[in-house]
Parts: sequence; structure tokens; C-alpha cells
Amino acid sequence: MRRAIALAATSPSAPFAAVLVDIGSNEIVAEAINRHSENPTWHGEIDAFNRAAAEHDVNGTGMRRYTTAEPCCMCQGAILWAGIREVVFGTSISTLKQLGWKQIDIPAEEVTRRTAFAQCRLIGGVLEAECDQLFRRAMGITGGCSS
Repeated sequence: MRRAIALAATSPSAPFAAVLVDIGSNEIVAEAINRHSENPTWHGEIDAFNRAAAEHDVNGTGMRRYTTAEPCCMCQGAILWAGIREVVFGTSISTLKQLGWKQIDIPAEEVTRRTAFAQCRLIGGVLEAECDQLFRRAMGITGGCSS
């Protein structure tokens, strides 16, 4: 998660970053930041998986995804299609909304619950204060705590 936060800090206007890790070896398979200015679908989660698929023979079931924010419904859908079984995130969609970020109000947990063919464990709130601060800064919000 610390690597995702460090990556996110390199993109101060959109600090969404994702790191894909092999569960067995604990090695980073791919990492990415949000590149929505180049393509609206290039969220960090999508870009990291595309990078992994281009460079490795990827079996998502052996992967864990770390991301600075709860995956949006598009990204969580891609995570489920890829077979990734565990996602660790910092900032929740509800906090992003409170801070003024545009978000589709469908939590990753609901996308997962409504997907009968796949399972994914969601672990939220990991290093949440650090992640929240990245998103506050990007929105020009100083101080305070959203949760």
C-alpha cells in the first residue's frame, strides 16, 4: 500500500494509483497511476492490469490489488473479470464524494456481491488517513479529517 501511495503522490491532481502484487512471491507485477486525461477509462486499476497482461502470463487469482481509493464500478468489474481475489484500498468512494470528487455511487462491495461468477475480498481503510490526505490536497482542501 505504501508503494501505491508513493505512486499517487507523483500525480497530485489525480492521486489514484494501483499496484498489482503476486500473492505467492509478494513481488510487484505491475503498477500505474490514473491517466484519464489520455483516455477516460485508464484508471490506475485498469492501466496496471493492462501493463501486467502485456508483460506477463497473468492469472489474476494469484494477485492482490493495492489502490489508494476504493475501485469504481468500472474498475471493480474489471478486477472481477480478471479473477483478482483480493483488493486493498485506502479512501472510500463515500469519502471521495464528500471531498467533491465525481464518483458513480456504487460501492465496490455491491459490484462484487452482484457478481455470482467471481469472489473478491475487499479490505478498505488501509492507510486511509494518508490516502484521504492525497485526495484532499488534490481538491485544494487543507487540514481537517473527512472520517
